[in-house]
Amino acid sequence: MTTVTLDEKPAQRGAAQLAAWLLAVAASIPALLVLALIAAFAFAGQADAQETECGGRNILGELRDSDPAAYKRVLDEAAAIPNGQGIFWKVEKAGLAPSWLMGTMHLTDARVLSMPDTARAAWPLAQTVIVESDEILDEKKAMAGLLSRPELTMLTDGSTITGLLSASDARKLDAGLKARGLSLPLVARMQPWMISSFVSLPACEYARKAKGAAFLDQKIAGDAKAEGKTLVGLETMEEQLSAMTDLPVKFHLDALIETLALGSRMDDAVETMIELYRAGDVGLTMPMLKTLTPLGTDPDQGYAAFEQRIIVDRNKVMATRAAPYFNRGHVFMAVGALHLPGDEGLVSLLRQQGYTVTRAQ
Repeated sequence: MTTVTLDEKPAQRGAAQLAAWLLAVAASIPALLVLALIAAFAFAGQADAQETECGGRNILGELRDSDPAAYKRVLDEAAAIPNGQGIFWKVEKAGLAPSWLMGTMHLTDARVLSMPDTARAAWPLAQTVIVESDEILDEKKAMAGLLSRPELTMLTDGSTITGLLSASDARKLDAGLKARGLSLPLVARMQPWMISSFVSLPACEYARKAKGAAFLDQKIAGDAKAEGKTLVGLETMEEQLSAMTDLPVKFHLDALIETLALGSRMDDAVETMIELYRAGDVGLTMPMLKTLTPLGTDPDQGYAAFEQRIIVDRNKVMATRAAPYFNRGHVFMAVGALHLPGDEGLVSLLRQQGYTVTRAQ
């Protein structure tokens, strides 16, 4: 069986950008709630020993001070991304009551758990609330979906992650998992992308989830249900997991290796993402993450399939499935913030459906 080592130079992609993309996904799709559920089992009895306060430094602040020219390039790239600023948007069409679109982060950090003031003001007017998956309120249903399709989360061909990695990399993985209260044997037969998700987010994030902390989408969905609003989920957990497993195992294995290589730098990336989100600078996220790519590699190389399957394809599904509800008005839609910007982001797709979409926060 082939093993992969950290000394190899994987072809056709910028190495660290794999890990950066995975981090972006971990903060943008609620399917990773499933990972939190599994992690919660693994954390049983250990959560008290884990730190719930995160560290991390702002990558862009460091870049501004150390390399002003590179910092300007990042800002210029972000400025060219359509609809890259704003996390709350008003959606209007003649003859319909207004609706709203909000971007979220699926993290439990207290700084991203509150809606903007304009969103809180719009909430009472909403009759239908749309989230990526309403299964975030039903852990049993989510787990049942996992059990019905084991190939979506597990290596079902008899292989193990330790068999796919070199002995050195397996030791690094073991150390990274232990920092999150997990053991390598527990996850040995999981898909590499799932294991990557465990080690891409800070240990404090999983510690908080193990103690029952929720992210904003869960609160929004729960409030909608409690208040008698119509709650709509655009995707199933199975669909979200399928989007990840549609990509080659080798791709995810490389992401796992590079995530381990980046180490605490991933904590810096999470901190920077949170600060960008709070500032409404969603379009800066991916240009910022590209700064993690080592010199001499192309951060854009090999990402077409990943971006197409994980972001663009799902944007189109969301826009299509949400359309009948927007056509009635009084909609409040909350999805991962990375689904909003870009030519094929939800803001643009709604405009293509004939709506006037204006930034409200």
